[in-house]
Amino acid sequence: MKIKPIYTEKSLDLSKKGVYSFWVLPNFSKNEISNYLKSNFDVVVGNIKTLNYKKLKKKTMRGVVKTIPAMKKVLVTLKSGTLNWYEEEKKKIKPKKK
Repeated sequence: MKIKPIYTEKSLDLSKKGVYSFWVLPNFSKNEISNYLKSNFDVVVGNIKTLNYKKLKKKTMRGVVKTIPAMKKVLVTLKSGTLNWYEEEKKKIKPKKK
């Protein structure tokens, strides 16, 4: 299963409240997502909300048509446990030296 966490200000604020957001492929169901999280991260999933995004075609400034693939956004509320994705990314980012 391919899961990619979302790193925006809104998602980071929600993660402090226990709601984690990430992107998955559109063919995964809520049951498959919860089973994956239970088996790999040892957490108890409370609630799952999904949002489907359709495939889009956009034109660039030069007139080239680009296709944005279909995605599914998942918001997961945990009953117990935490996902350490956000803390790991903070550690990897190093401040610029002057």
